[in-house]
Amino acid sequence: MARDQRIRLLLEVVEQAFRAPSWHGTPLWGSLRGITPREALWRPRADRHCIWEIALHTAYWKCMVRRRLLRDADISLPRAPSNWPRTPARPTAAGWHADRALLAAEHAQLIRAIAGLAPADLGRRGWRSKWSNVQHIYGIASHDLYHAGQIQLLKRLGRSGVGHSP
Repeated sequence: MARDQRIRLLLEVVEQAFRAPSWHGTPLWGSLRGITPREALWRPRADRHCIWEIALHTAYWKCMVRRRLLRDADISLPRAPSNWPRTPARPTAAGWHADRALLAAEHAQLIRAIAGLAPADLGRRGWRSKWSNVQHIYGIASHDLYHAGQIQLLKRLGRSGVGHSP
């Protein structure tokens, strides 16, 4: 895989934010562990996002960062609308499982894209972006951590009985 030390470090940071054990708390993938479809649809208020929407949103941004790193206009998330894809009209356990699998697949593809970068690509501006590739990579790790914390908070609020039910 990645031979360059900087790329290995970036891969480690992205993996730690998504899946790996980390000192800072639960990573994004871990925050989704054990969540039922009903819990994934719970909202603190009717006009706020639910865990399921956040999972799809994080999949979308992994896809967009990969698109920018690879400079490939054909890369797109197979869900609509783009940034905040809708949850299924008839949510099921199978649908929740499929959308978590979509997130995992987008993460795996992003990891492969980062591993395939040449060291010289790190400072290059991302496709159709003002940010460099390395900024996109650190940014997507930060994005995962931000939403992992948000999901942890939503789980606690939802289980406390406060808020809006699906």
